Amino acid sequence: MPQPIRLKDHEKDARLVRRRVVVGAVTVLLLTCVLIARMYYLQVIQYEHHTTLAENNRIHVQPIPPTRGLIFDRNGVIIADNRPSFSLTVTRERAGDWQQVLDVVVEALELTAEDRALFEKRMRQGRRPFEPVPILFELSEEQIARIAVNQFRLPGVDVVAQLVRHYPQKGHFAHSVGYVGRINEKELKELDPVNYSGTHHIGKTGVERFYEDLLHGEVGYEEVETNARGRVLRVLKRTDPKPGADLILSLDVRLQEAAEQALGGRRGAVVAIEPSSGEVLAMVSQPSFDPNPFVTGIGFKAYAELRDSIDRPLYNRVLRGLYPPGSTIKPMVAVAGLDAGVVTPQSRVFDPGFYQLPGHSHKYRNWNRTGDGSVNLEYAIMRSNDTYFYDLAHKMGVDRMHRYMTMFGLGQKVSLDMFEETAGLMPSREWKRARYRQPWYPGETLILGIGQGYMQTTPLQLAQATALMATRGKWIRPHLLRTAEGKTPQQLMAEEVIEAMETPADIVLRDPKFWDYGRIGMEQVMHGPRGTARKVGDAALYRIAGKSGTAQVVAIKQGEKYDRSKVAERHRDHALFVAFAPAADPKIAVAVMVENGESGSGVAAPVVKQVMDAWLLGEDGQLKPEYRPPVPVEPVSSTP
Repeated sequence: MPQPIRLKDHEKDARLVRRRVVVGAVTVLLLTCVLIARMYYLQVIQYEHHTTLAENNRIHVQPIPPTRGLIFDRNGVIIADNRPSFSLTVTRERAGDWQQVLDVVVEALELTAEDRALFEKRMRQGRRPFEPVPILFELSEEQIARIAVNQFRLPGVDVVAQLVRHYPQKGHFAHSVGYVGRINEKELKELDPVNYSGTHHIGKTGVERFYEDLLHGEVGYEEVETNARGRVLRVLKRTDPKPGADLILSLDVRLQEAAEQALGGRRGAVVAIEPSSGEVLAMVSQPSFDPNPFVTGIGFKAYAELRDSIDRPLYNRVLRGLYPPGSTIKPMVAVAGLDAGVVTPQSRVFDPGFYQLPGHSHKYRNWNRTGDGSVNLEYAIMRSNDTYFYDLAHKMGVDRMHRYMTMFGLGQKVSLDMFEETAGLMPSREWKRARYRQPWYPGETLILGIGQGYMQTTPLQLAQATALMATRGKWIRPHLLRTAEGKTPQQLMAEEVIEAMETPADIVLRDPKFWDYGRIGMEQVMHGPRGTARKVGDAALYRIAGKSGTAQVVAIKQGEKYDRSKVAERHRDHALFVAFAPAADPKIAVAVMVENGESGSGVAAPVVKQVMDAWLLGEDGQLKPEYRPPVPVEPVSSTP
């Protein structure tokens, strides 16, 4: 039976369409509401946040590093300068694959694999975003041209002109002024990230490091508008940096050169101080080195040669060199003995050429094996008589020796502003027991009296002890800075820093005349009939108070005599000499140490005189007017 034919239900279809239209309209309306709500949230509620993000994409804050302060000597001669230099920088965020960019740089400039490794090391150092990283300094004109030709292959690479530290005096002040170098990872973590933004160098040694805060200055800023590629379109705002302060040091270039010439190429150290002010006039450590290569990065081979040299040019002998002071401390020991009351100026000791402790057979030899007979204090200083000072040290004992020598600055840091200074060693009972777990023996006290044994001092400490003899105990810490921004180093340093240094009190003796006995003995060393350095003193145009010293490098067995022909050159005795002049009104105190020089009077004393001549004498070879003693005025007769 055939099926009935169904007619199309138009009403039903219409209802279905209407329902679909309503659902679609509602969906579109809901989506539109969601979109409007999202737009309201982003553009109204989150307006400030997204405005900031947009501005950060368009506007960048670029640091402007300050110009480093200059360093001058006391006469205005420049010691540390800034000179323009072209450097190659890479901005990692703009470079993309920066390792590939480095490969192109190495290829274009025909550099070595070592240079490539150094570039990568510098690129990996932590830096702020979009901060250019300098990878190569001191670009030549040819290198700049090659970079320009290959610029299309070097995104993020720029040639930048900047000021780089330069030391026109080269090695003359390498150990005192020091040098700057690239900031390393450790320093980067410790430095203020804001103030050192854009700065790539920092003081590493010497004055450059000690006064880093003054020399560096304060960073400035530029707000710049950039395009999508990071290129600067315009400067919106600028805050100028504050340049570092210029330093005027107490050092004198001419005196420094004179001291170096006096050493004559020998290994050693020279320190000259103005006793009345503590200003260091010359500070020489030989051999020295040129600090300029350290500024932009010295090569591995060049640094290895300096580091491994047997003459140790990187070693600051003035501040870090430790040497037995030898007989140079005898005037200080004599003053201490007088003040302690164990001797008087008239006390005499008979010298047969040696000294023996009561009940002991061991002989402590005098340098003059035949002996000087009966000697008093003044004669003992003049002749540098060991026997007298063995006896004096035995009477004083190690405890009083330690106390008095510490008052003279031995065994402690004495400077006010010198980086890397070593304290040295002034031994005591407690020190030996802690160090060796042994008691102190009387024989060790004897050799302490002539500056031998465990005692270790730096040339700077000897210069300060000599300055204390010159000022009769007035304590002024030696310093290299004369003025900065019109202020002295004492004024520049914070009070807590000064207090932490604990400047020793002035040395006050029971009788001020005790100073005169020690000073007269030193004057007799130079001008007395049997003074150990009378040949040097006789040639001087002024009176000098000085003392020689010899420091043993290797010990000599009991009964043996020093024979230089049997001792290797570097095992021979060190020669030392300390002095101040003019003797009546000291204007300069000098300490000299010549490594393996053997004779303090024969080798070190002439160096002292040449340094003093350079400071006290004028171009005419005569004493400068300010250093001449006053001419006595004859009384005017009242009779016609």
